[in-house]
Amino acid sequence: MEKVLNRQNKNMPFSKILNNVPLFLKENLLLLLTILFIFLKFLTFTSFVSTPTATHLAPHSIFYYAKNIPIHLSFIVIFVSIAYLFKGKVQAFVLILMNFIISFLMLCDLVYYRCFQNFISIYTLDATKNLGGTGSSVSSMLRPIDIIFFMDIIILLIITFGIKSFYKTAKRKVLTFVILLAVGIGIPSYYHYRYDVLEDGANRRYFYTYFSPVLNISIMSPIGYHIHDIASYIENSKRLVLTEQDNKQISDWYKNKQENLPDNEYKAMFKGKNLIFVQVESLEQFLMNEQIENQEITPNLNKIIKNSLYFSQIHEQVSGGNSSDADLMANTSTHPVRSGATFFRYPDNSYNSMAVLMKKLGYYTSAFHPDGGGYWNWMPALQSMGFDKCTDTVGFKVDETIGYGLSDESFLRQLKDKIVEQPKPFYSFFVTLTSHMPFDMPEKTKELKLSDNIGKTVLGDYFQAVHYTDKQLGKFIDGLDQSGLLDNTVLVIYGDHTGVHKYYSDKLKTIQPKEDWWSQNNMTVPLIIYSKGMQGKEIKTIGGQVDILPTVSYLMGVDEKDYINTAMGRNLLKTNKNFTILSNGVYIGDAKSEDDKKSAIEALDISDKMLRSNYFKTKK
Repeated sequence: MEKVLNRQNKNMPFSKILNNVPLFLKENLLLLLTILFIFLKFLTFTSFVSTPTATHLAPHSIFYYAKNIPIHLSFIVIFVSIAYLFKGKVQAFVLILMNFIISFLMLCDLVYYRCFQNFISIYTLDATKNLGGTGSSVSSMLRPIDIIFFMDIIILLIITFGIKSFYKTAKRKVLTFVILLAVGIGIPSYYHYRYDVLEDGANRRYFYTYFSPVLNISIMSPIGYHIHDIASYIENSKRLVLTEQDNKQISDWYKNKQENLPDNEYKAMFKGKNLIFVQVESLEQFLMNEQIENQEITPNLNKIIKNSLYFSQIHEQVSGGNSSDADLMANTSTHPVRSGATFFRYPDNSYNSMAVLMKKLGYYTSAFHPDGGGYWNWMPALQSMGFDKCTDTVGFKVDETIGYGLSDESFLRQLKDKIVEQPKPFYSFFVTLTSHMPFDMPEKTKELKLSDNIGKTVLGDYFQAVHYTDKQLGKFIDGLDQSGLLDNTVLVIYGDHTGVHKYYSDKLKTIQPKEDWWSQNNMTVPLIIYSKGMQGKEIKTIGGQVDILPTVSYLMGVDEKDYINTAMGRNLLKTNKNFTILSNGVYIGDAKSEDDKKSAIEALDISDKMLRSNYFKTKK
């Protein structure tokens, strides 16, 4: 059969062309094609992630990063040069295997970026235990255009193993391997020494962690980024030891942050009341007080807003830890670490947390999750924040699961009794889970009556999921009211991060007719501070999730001196500033000066240092 195939190959046009190729080029043709194809995929990958949805090409970005071509090519050469340790068919197989591995890594990075606006880090390998049951979420992030990363491999497989002459001249070349390896390592080493070590280039850096993940991977290349990530992981495996200069930077930052404004009517407004934090999965601001086809999406939240301090300009600030970062920020008022997830890297960190502050006032503290304690490592992390008791699904009857864990209906029904029976006064923190992407709800839970143009889209799925959670929250609040607990309890309800815009903004663009209220993404989540019977008020001050702790602490009567030098956020009820910063360093709002703007963004770097050094262990 092979002889017949070879005879056929001799008559193929490609074989004739190949026979006329110079021997040197023929011996190295597959390697050169592999380098070319991988490089083109590097450019394609960079182009994808330079768009908001990472689902289509942005050709202009290719030219923008053209100056980084030597580094991109050098990392490709490092890996494909290994093929020269082999000959013939084995050499061809190694080249195609390297191509596949690199392409698969880019696909994984692309899917991860669509989910978390970041790329896979070695720090996230600790989170592999959380991948169970995420198949539908991952598949929902794939797009047909992603096949582009493997089309060349299919072509090379057909040509290489269909035409024997394509690889039969490939020789083992140890010296060539050594030379290519040296060149591949030498180029990025030169760039690193010149621009990073000697700082020769007007603040230009190559192997440096920028706030923008896209900038990092575009400069270092998709392979170089991961090599740098591994090197950083090794370097950061030990606790950071702050220098005298670091400590001064932190101290100066906190001093500059203080506004020293007089107190107002919000001070200690809720002093002595029980406090409950409700972190709602994927709850976006645009849903509040809106209807879809004459049906309220969040009728219960809309109802309590009338008796709430309603903050409508709160931006999500989560980073690599996603929902767990929201746990962190709401409870500690610190920004997440810049690489990986804080809960995985430093679960034993000490904090001047909401739990610590409330315990000083004589409160019992508790935390609840409708999933396992190891999910995103939340239980050890929250325990380190000082909660008296943390309860996961082991403490509940798992009688109904939807998506990632215990359904919101079952969880909140059981949770109500646990909260009512707690010692008082108390501070309790819990999260919901059912409205997690991909918003795939059982039919029996879908109560909104939607037309096909909305109901059969991801937007319709999102509406149904949040509407379901809103219903369960309404029943939970009614249960607290019936028990008499609500009369002396404050509820703080907020979204952990955005939802349909965070994961499926590209799909939203295809839905017609388009309406501004749901099509525009401003990366905001609601913050609702509810107390039964109070007069509601909307507050439009721009803020973020790190501002929750100081704002609520002020309302609860916590002495400002107890958190002013540990909370990175600001009290949104006593501030003249109107801004926030996102986890990628983007500044949103009004800056009185460039120095103020620079200082605000500097918080991300300062928080990273404090978390890596366990700064708060001695600063409570």
